[in-house]
Amino acid sequence: MNISTSSLLLSIANLRSQTLTSLMDRGTGDSSSFDSILSQIQAGSDTASTTAPATTNGRNTTLRDPESAYAMMTEINRRDVAYKAQYAELGQMRSYLPQEQEAAQQLNALEGTDDAATIKAKLQDFAEKYNAWVDRFGPDVEKGGVLSGTQAAEVPLYELEQVVKNPFLGAMDGFRGLKDLGISIDPQTDRMTLDTATLDAALASNKQGAVNTLDDFSENFASSAKLFASDGNFISNRLANLGGAISYINSNVAAWRQEFGSGDSGDKVKPKELVANALNAYNGAFGL
Repeated sequence: MNISTSSLLLSIANLRSQTLTSLMDRGTGDSSSFDSILSQIQAGSDTASTTAPATTNGRNTTLRDPESAYAMMTEINRRDVAYKAQYAELGQMRSYLPQEQEAAQQLNALEGTDDAATIKAKLQDFAEKYNAWVDRFGPDVEKGGVLSGTQAAEVPLYELEQVVKNPFLGAMDGFRGLKDLGISIDPQTDRMTLDTATLDAALASNKQGAVNTLDDFSENFASSAKLFASDGNFISNRLANLGGAISYINSNVAAWRQEFGSGDSGDKVKPKELVANALNAYNGAFGL
């Protein structure tokens, strides 16, 4: 979703231009020149009256085109909900990444002298934590999800999966990726599965090579998780943009409603369950 404030400003400027006569009657003195009024409109200045306009069902009926104003304010209301939900959910995703990093680093502590049961237990523990990550945030990027179409959320999910699927892991020790250790990603669920029979066979034939492969995987996975959680990366940049858009709307929405009407804040912008849960999380975090 585009989170630039420029699109909002353009909609507002266009609507103000369409309702120039109404704006002149409501907010300007007789001494104001036509050029001065246009300058105010182009600058996006607040030309709303200090008295409440006549409104009907969220529409400012004193405007020349109340329906366009109603549609614009409904869109602003929808964006306000969506941005806050995205902010909360992306913040949650960022907080999960250090846990994934730590889980991968546990595999780096394995030694060739460790028994098969120890290696298997650590792999199963990692698989559980990886699947918790997928279960938690996978639905967000699906159609209708809180973060659907949001690259900042899609990229970490995709790239961490690619680390698991990397066919070159373990090449120096005769393995062709984690699949030779029984580790794979289910194409239907995107969850990690562990074939213990394949793992047992790999450990029996080349335990040190298997441990080396897991060390290589651990370093790559932990490094990627750390990168995605870092400042200046996808998630932090998106959070900064969302925070700016949310602040901009919050600072101006009262004046916009005064000028254009409130728009629809009901069924047309009512969030679906996943979005509603994220919105509640945002409101709870900021005491709203």
